[in-house]
Amino acid sequence: MSFGRQMATNRSNEKAAVNQTEQSVAISDRTFLPALTGEKVKIFQLADRYAELTVISNVRDRTLVEHELLARGRDHEEWRVKHLRRELEKIRTDQLFQSSFSQRKSKSGNSAAVSGVPGIGKTTMVQKIVYDWATGKIYPHFQFVFSFKFRDLNTINGRITLRNLILFFYCFCERILGELWKNPEGLLFIFDGLDEFKDTIDFADNRRNTEPQSMCTDPEFWCKVSDIVHSLIQHKLLPGCSVLVTSRPTALHLLEKAKIAVWAEILGFVGDERKEYFSKFFEDQTVAAAVFKHVEENEILYTMCYNPSYCWILALSLGPFFTQRDRKQQQVPKTITQLYSYYIYNFLKNHGREIENPRDVLLKLGEMAYTGVFKKKIVFRNEDLIEYNLQPDSSCLGS
Repeated sequence: MSFGRQMATNRSNEKAAVNQTEQSVAISDRTFLPALTGEKVKIFQLADRYAELTVISNVRDRTLVEHELLARGRDHEEWRVKHLRRELEKIRTDQLFQSSFSQRKSKSGNSAAVSGVPGIGKTTMVQKIVYDWATGKIYPHFQFVFSFKFRDLNTINGRITLRNLILFFYCFCERILGELWKNPEGLLFIFDGLDEFKDTIDFADNRRNTEPQSMCTDPEFWCKVSDIVHSLIQHKLLPGCSVLVTSRPTALHLLEKAKIAVWAEILGFVGDERKEYFSKFFEDQTVAAAVFKHVEENEILYTMCYNPSYCWILALSLGPFFTQRDRKQQQVPKTITQLYSYYIYNFLKNHGREIENPRDVLLKLGEMAYTGVFKKKIVFRNEDLIEYNLQPDSSCLGS
């Protein structure tokens, strides 16, 4: 189920919104946490687990990013802090639509773009923005927030109206949409994961301004999903509304000609933010300190920890070694190969009953991944799984 379907975003339904957000965050741990730690599933609040990310108010040059990836351990940390201090300005999530960070002045609305490498926390940041808005902490001028994932929008074929698109994910809004169109300044649209969108949105294509079938200026007008997104970002549809788009760097060039006022990039964890993540992940602070100490003393693992997704894998994989008495310290994974081998081993061990032939599934997944890397493809959909004779509806593959 999409985040949009789970999230009630009317401020009058604030309590329901917060509860649904907490559940959607807990779902991500539901598959792996019990398997690796032997603990029961726990429902937690997003605010209790969320560790602040460093976000800068610009998008760095690709060569700058590549140099960062070549750095290791302490050098990596010092390099990031140095460039952040000297050249880059930090921006909070509640400042994405502030005029002080805007590179383009517009009276018809604001559009912001947030970039980040895979696993850096774009989707989680979107969840946190909606959560903080629903609890009244940020953006009080927005009356409604509609959050969509491009991955979910890929399931919509043919033409659709903005009205029907909203109702597809937010069916409870049917009676009030007419009133919402009258005050677009109170609307925020979030589109998460531009790089996963199956259609191309070309903002440099002038035909969108002349061809009637591509011009979407009315919420009741039937057009492609790509045309709706394009028209919202360019303020041709519901001028005055605000739009937030997230994307991996690989698809950011698609927005170069778009009317984006604020550009931002998630750098991930810098300095003590890494330690904060482990501290919030584990209830037992002794375990949190032990796991982080092991990571901190390992140059390769420590370098990986700027990325929240790696922190998550490290915490899940290393935690049992410091919580189970029968574990021996010398068994603790110290290399990336050992870490992922242990991670996959536990996954297959605890979910093997759900797969008829775990080894065969693993080999097919490996083949698909290898081919994907060779073709520079990093996003896989259901049709890719089917091509390799894998079942998309499997709970293991779906996770």
